[in-house]
Amino acid sequence: MGGACGTVRASRPEPARTDPYFDATVDRAPPRRRPENHREGAPPLTVDRLNEVLLFCSLVLLVAVAAVRLSSRSGLPTLLIYLGIGVVIGQDALGVRFDNAALTQTLGYAALVVILAEGGLGTKWKDIRPSLPRAATLSTVGVAVSVGVTAAGAHWLAGLEWKNALLIGAVVSSTDAAAVFSVLRNVPLPKSLTGVLEAESGFNDAPVVILVVTFSQAGAIGHWYVLLGEILLELAIGAAVGLAIGWLGAWGMRHVALPASGLYPIAVMALTVCAYATSALAHGSGFLAVYLAAMILGNARLPHAPATRGFAEGIGWLGQIGMFVLLGLLVTPHKLVDDTVPALVIGLVLTLVARPASVLVALLPFRTPWREQTLLSWAGLRGAVPIVLATIPMVAGLPGSDHVFNIVFVLVVVYTLIQGPTLPWLAKRLRVTTEKSADLGIESAPLERLRGHLLSTTIGEKSRMHGVEVGELRLPPGSAVTLVVRDDRSFVPGPTDILRRGDELLVVATDQVRDAAEGRLQAVSQGGKLAGWLGADDQPGRAGGQVAGAGRRPRRGAG
Repeated sequence: MGGACGTVRASRPEPARTDPYFDATVDRAPPRRRPENHREGAPPLTVDRLNEVLLFCSLVLLVAVAAVRLSSRSGLPTLLIYLGIGVVIGQDALGVRFDNAALTQTLGYAALVVILAEGGLGTKWKDIRPSLPRAATLSTVGVAVSVGVTAAGAHWLAGLEWKNALLIGAVVSSTDAAAVFSVLRNVPLPKSLTGVLEAESGFNDAPVVILVVTFSQAGAIGHWYVLLGEILLELAIGAAVGLAIGWLGAWGMRHVALPASGLYPIAVMALTVCAYATSALAHGSGFLAVYLAAMILGNARLPHAPATRGFAEGIGWLGQIGMFVLLGLLVTPHKLVDDTVPALVIGLVLTLVARPASVLVALLPFRTPWREQTLLSWAGLRGAVPIVLATIPMVAGLPGSDHVFNIVFVLVVVYTLIQGPTLPWLAKRLRVTTEKSADLGIESAPLERLRGHLLSTTIGEKSRMHGVEVGELRLPPGSAVTLVVRDDRSFVPGPTDILRRGDELLVVATDQVRDAAEGRLQAVSQGGKLAGWLGADDQPGRAGGQVAGAGRRPRRGAG
């Protein structure tokens, strides 16, 4: 089965004339004379050819980055814009013909690893801990219900054979981490709901991948109890590997001082990828391992944590752009017409029946209010994960796999276009939204000789620290504001100096009081100078707001 990687070995015919870097036939490119001693279809990578590839890729990235602005204004999920870029580049528009499903699957898995790592690093343990039982049930029992209901609809309403119906049911039953994280950036939901959606999107990839690989194999499907045992075993291996590498990595990075701050983000990402690869080689769930390892590292309060999260976020965006553009290239638009109606029918079953049924059954023991169940049912967003998983049967050479891919592609595009923009409206109508809280992004650098930390934070536009005197911060003994930077000048503040918006504070704190100092800064930023006296929480990282008004997904306050 190949563990979480879902490795399926199958041979597919190669295109007659290919571009070595995209494995794609370019209709308008003139034939090139290749050296006689070089394999047909794979010309050497010259400097001139490298320049062409770099120019092409950089232009695609710039267009994709500019599209994020369009997405934020229009409310369209970014994945649709990136898919559109790939379709425009493809053979029905600019003429790049691409049909290498195996390459798409491989690069898609690599992109999913970094996307899950970025999501795990940005997940607050305090937020999702109360939601773990519900998320775990949705990722297992909920997936089983969704697969069964969707497969029944695909078989009885769309006329698919049972094996392909089960395959489609498994492919589309996984919510997409990139789509969920992207939408949650703009929807101020309660932490209980956000935690369920984030954890579910991080957990449910693992059982779904195992199901898709199983249904893509030739021959009859084995007994259900054997399949269930394999799923539980792979999940257990993945969880054990992810927790072990995450804990050991966090311990090592806290006790080994690296010579440069830029090495910390690289080390963290390397640890998450190591968790995935180790689990996959051990025939465990690599996706579960990478998410758990990243979550442990993200909550371990490592040095330069905000810089690490920023680096991971950039890599995550790069993975999303590359994956969606490649998937857009793989699809052939004029071949989608015949599969549009089955896709719409199956999508209706999934959205209006299967997803609500899975939420209802999975959350039945938790007595979740109907408003929250309704939102969770509508927020089961699909994205790149189902499309990537749809390449598995194509690589395996399963009969009808091209139609499965087209159905999944149309389903994801249409229903993401409907669900994504309407989710904020539905959340408001159900009255389950919350006000965004003012938070501080606190950078931390270790001071080894002093056995302390230098905390750096900027007072944002919505912070209630504006107008507070330095002495009114009431920082714990062992910490102090040592420098304030304001309007390109710096000064050592006194107890009566008043803080202003845009001020950058440098706070020195010993190891023993670092957490308390961070918690106090966060509390004052949210509750003002009377925080604590009025019942505000002084615990660090409690609030989930914006990093100095950056407008991105909520960050942990810890450095």
